[in-house]
Amino acid sequence: MREPVDRRRQRILAVVRARGAARVTDLAAELRVSVVTVRRDVEELARGGKLVRGHGVARSVVPVQRAAVPAHRTLDGHTVGLVVPERHSYLSETLHGSRTVLEAAGMRMSLHIAPQAAGAERPMVEDALAAGASGVLIAPRWRSAASEEADYGWLAELGVPTVLMERRPRPGSLLHPLDSVCSDHWYGVHLALDHLVSFGHRRIVLAARNDSPTARAVRAAFAEIASGHPAIEDWSVALSSPDAAADLSLSPQAPLDLAALLRERRASAVLLHGDVDALIHVQRLVGAGVRVPEDCSVVAYDDVVAALGSIPLTAVAPPKTRVGAVAAELLLQRLGAASGGPDAGSPEGPAAEPVRRVELLPSLMVRGSAGPVPAA
Repeated sequence: MREPVDRRRQRILAVVRARGAARVTDLAAELRVSVVTVRRDVEELARGGKLVRGHGVARSVVPVQRAAVPAHRTLDGHTVGLVVPERHSYLSETLHGSRTVLEAAGMRMSLHIAPQAAGAERPMVEDALAAGASGVLIAPRWRSAASEEADYGWLAELGVPTVLMERRPRPGSLLHPLDSVCSDHWYGVHLALDHLVSFGHRRIVLAARNDSPTARAVRAAFAEIASGHPAIEDWSVALSSPDAAADLSLSPQAPLDLAALLRERRASAVLLHGDVDALIHVQRLVGAGVRVPEDCSVVAYDDVVAALGSIPLTAVAPPKTRVGAVAAELLLQRLGAASGGPDAGSPEGPAAEPVRRVELLPSLMVRGSAGPVPAA
């Protein structure tokens, strides 16, 4: 699906500011759009004074920032292995956030895409380390709690600085003392429910995935908040798609008939995770004669493509790009300490810093797919 123009231009601006200058042809290749599209974006950004357009090149109007690593700990030329799941659009923005920070520090990012198979991340990480990676940024797929725990042992013994992205290991596990950066999905669900309740909705359905740590966090937060909310009279949770289960070896399930579920629960609002499933379900609701938002209010969770549907969806937007950027900043600090700078081993130096588990708050992008409870 096509990326929104504003988001694409933000990415162009971030790359140009990180590098100082970038060729239009390189930007087109990296963004997977035509040279004509990038040239048009660059012209518009230049018209707004955000960059300078040259012959086939875009230049930053501000100095390149390289403050992530102190000058006496040069990491130029080092490589960081970044491991993400195959076909996971949610993490593409996280990847770009990491890349901007790493390139600003003079480091190269080596991307490894893990296929959809149990234990697929381990050989990817081993390949990255064998190729000389100094550190690892990783977002394991972890379809189930069991697959998550199966990775704890080898991840804890990598021997290089490692930061988890959008993953929060089980408390007390081997990975508990590992740096991690994650969106606060409890708060994201709170934003969605608060928005729906403000319109008078009292009976709400969650149709969600159950095949990743984010999916499990969203489901758990919804159950906790909805069950304790004095204004919510009824709530229920359904699997958003047959392929959204943690264990695909189970017998196939029929697609969710969301319109029928809403009638059964007498619900007037639904929270849908993730975006692609949300757009599909809204299309089916409209096909079944259910109007959005007149008959049913909808909030999506992820905000990757929620704005692109025929009905733009209000959506919870985790700070995906910032998750990647902050993860890269944490890794750079660990690598700076490991490089043996003058204060690397001092009590005040980075080596003495405690492990950090950073949570960043999502925001709510209001686009009008939620409204008042329909009249009886």
